[in-house]
Amino acid sequence: MEPNTDAGLQAAAVIPGEDFSRVSLTPAAVALLEKLRDRHGPLMFHQSGGCCDGSSPMCYPAGDFITAEADVLLGTFGMPGGDSLDFWMSREQFEYWKHTHLTVDVVDGRGSGFSVEAPEGKRFLIRSALIDNRG
Repeated sequence: MEPNTDAGLQAAAVIPGEDFSRVSLTPAAVALLEKLRDRHGPLMFHQSGGCCDGSSPMCYPAGDFITAEADVLLGTFGMPGGDSLDFWMSREQFEYWKHTHLTVDVVDGRGSGFSVEAPEGKRFLIRSALIDNRG
């Protein structure tokens, strides 16, 4: 897969045996995350799947969402300012999306749930593209 040129930041590869990024942030997402970090401290994403806003990545203060064996760490971002931001996905959802590269973007609107961007009148969303890692 060719890197997404619209992405402002690529996550470091963290899945054993992989040398490519599975997730990136658009410049708009990076800018909103910097604003949210100033308000909430270090952040993390979790993508669960399912109904309602389950297809939207949820952003939480780092550690507020407890991950476990049922989750896969897809990547870690080195954020401007020195913080790192992990992007997690439920293992069940990863089985469906393991052939895709995810780009986190931000749009106007308010999603439901407990994601920290909701009061800003914005919501994070995923744009996906198939990964072509055939070399």
